[in-house]
Amino acid sequence: MTSLGLVVAEFNASVTEEMETVAREAAADAGADVVETVHVPGVYDSPLAADRLARQDDVDAVAVVGAIVTGDTDHDQVIGHAAAQKLTDVSLERDLPVTLGVTGPGMSGAEARERVGNAAKAVEGAVSLVEEL
Repeated sequence: MTSLGLVVAEFNASVTEEMETVAREAAADAGADVVETVHVPGVYDSPLAADRLARQDDVDAVAVVGAIVTGDTDHDQVIGHAAAQKLTDVSLERDLPVTLGVTGPGMSGAEARERVGNAAKAVEGAVSLVEEL
């Protein structure tokens, strides 16, 4: 059985709370066990939590879920690029799958709500990578 760490960004909670539920359902459907969940303020904060989970002996992979909604500036782009790069770094440095179930940047709140299924894709990807590697 694959043991997962789950990182959930709380910013845009109306979306991310549902993403957490979808991620847990996907884990159960895949026969995986979510051994620990870390809630962080926002997507930008997720790499540190993912790294901490990736260090745990009982975690085979980490799935990160969150929603980056666009605003009046390019701030969402900065957050998205920085978080994605650092999560990739965690995966490579820890030699452990870290999957990105983050919607955005560049989307509205309505578009983010339509994409809560990305949380399931992150979990499915994590389980698949564990099995493949």
